[in-house]
Amino acid sequence: MISKNKSKQINSLKLKKYRDKYKLFVVEGTKLVLELLETKYTSVSDVYCTEKWLNLFSDKIPKNTSYIIITESDLKKISSFISQEGILAVARTKEFNLKPEILINELSLALDNIQDPGNLGTIIRTADWFGINNILCTPNTVDLYNPKVIQSTMGAIFRINVFYVDLEQVFKHLEGQVNIYGTLLDGENIYDSKLSKNGIILMGNESKGISKENILHITKKILIPNYSKNYVKTESLNAAIATSIVCSEFKRRKYD
Repeated sequence: MISKNKSKQINSLKLKKYRDKYKLFVVEGTKLVLELLETKYTSVSDVYCTEKWLNLFSDKIPKNTSYIIITESDLKKISSFISQEGILAVARTKEFNLKPEILINELSLALDNIQDPGNLGTIIRTADWFGINNILCTPNTVDLYNPKVIQSTMGAIFRINVFYVDLEQVFKHLEGQVNIYGTLLDGENIYDSKLSKNGIILMGNESKGISKENILHITKKILIPNYSKNYVKTESLNAAIATSIVCSEFKRRKYD
């Protein structure tokens, strides 16, 4: 059984202002909740599951995990999704404090006002696939704990560091110490460009691209070429797809 007050609080977490207020977020689905319980990413406040789910997955739950059995009807009342898998957890948001120096010897991503939750979630999943540990986001980038972002990461959210920072200040701090690669229409074909194994890949907003203030800090402009032979060509690539292509090209290279 879940109380009305608790149900109300969980539902409020669908909005960023209440996630910020309570420092809590919701994770749904078998794969995601089990990964959350197994990781040291953050502390878990509550776990709710149906009896049917428990009968199927009780052996998968880490020892010493407390959970509350609720009805499918009650679960539906607190879920963000039409289809529920029978399990939902409430966890504490994580505070990420960036020390810019950690970026010097790694390949990292920087996101300039990405707005679509699916894009951010897919980019986090992409970073995890390519072994990129750190993602920098402008403060206006969609919230990391948006339910659609979490779902799109497929669990990668628990393995990647995501910092919300003033990119300009970070770039100024690292000036001369690391290459900043920006994807721009006047950039050099990425497949012909000289790339480095370390650096920051800057990706722009879905419709506006990279902001003027951050363009000033780019040390190497790159471009994903368009090979379409159609007279009317696709205007641009989806932000998450473009990020995947760029990450793949950086990672496939052999560096000295």
